[in-house]
Amino acid sequence: MTPGPTDIATKADRLLAVLRSFGDGVAVAFSGGIDSTVVAKAAALALGDRAVAVTADSPSVARAELADARRLAALIGIRHEVIRTAEFDNPDYQRNDGSRCYHCKSELYDEILARLSDLGVGAVCSGANLDDEGDYRPGLVAAAERRVRHPLQEAGFTKAEVRALARAWGLPTWDKPASPCLSSRLAPGLAVTPERTARVEQAEAYLKGLGLWDCRVRLHEGDLARIEVPVAEVARLAEPDVRDRLARRFRELGFRYVTLDLEGFRSGSLNDLVALDVRRQYSSV
Repeated sequence: MTPGPTDIATKADRLLAVLRSFGDGVAVAFSGGIDSTVVAKAAALALGDRAVAVTADSPSVARAELADARRLAALIGIRHEVIRTAEFDNPDYQRNDGSRCYHCKSELYDEILARLSDLGVGAVCSGANLDDEGDYRPGLVAAAERRVRHPLQEAGFTKAEVRALARAWGLPTWDKPASPCLSSRLAPGLAVTPERTARVEQAEAYLKGLGLWDCRVRLHEGDLARIEVPVAEVARLAEPDVRDRLARRFRELGFRYVTLDLEGFRSGSLNDLVALDVRRQYSSV
């Protein structure tokens, strides 16, 4: 069901009220995705100079995504800080056993919390919405341990309502596809390295150059690339000329095998490979 303008206006007021409750100001963990963009916009409206957007920079962040975050922060008019995070130095993160997001978010939130005084704010918030509750979300466990707040959840926003508000506020990314970090493309059990994330980034950039914005290049054991695109686009990639050029480019990037997933694009498809005990550990907050 599409949210109505009246419902969205009411929830927008509720969201602004939540942000105003951060009397000492707030740092928004800001990736440039639709959720954190809406929270950053609300924080700027509610708190002005007492709001700051903080973006992580590491080998797991695509350069295009970092550029988008800078552009969006300027458009919103919120103070913006980019900080270098060191999750790749953590063996538990590199191990990629299904808890990677927990260690990544722990690193990010700890870095922001350590800077609160310098940033001149008193708390940290994220862009998590109601649709994230009850799912396998290791990052939410890291947030709960650090008392990071989630204004969209507090104001009762679903993902569809976040998009509706972004559109009402004229944010250009209201229909932007989700874009998790590059490390999420590596199959569980495959060690996370800057070389592998860079390879995935270049491979996905090639697909986007073909107009395939909703795509994933999943990296599996044996340097196997599994390409996910919308089902309607699968046949186009299988056309001889397109297929040959694509395979040649991926081989140049260091992939030994190049495969096309016939089931099409599925967000979070690698989660099926995470061990059940790990999923249980990070499914409740």
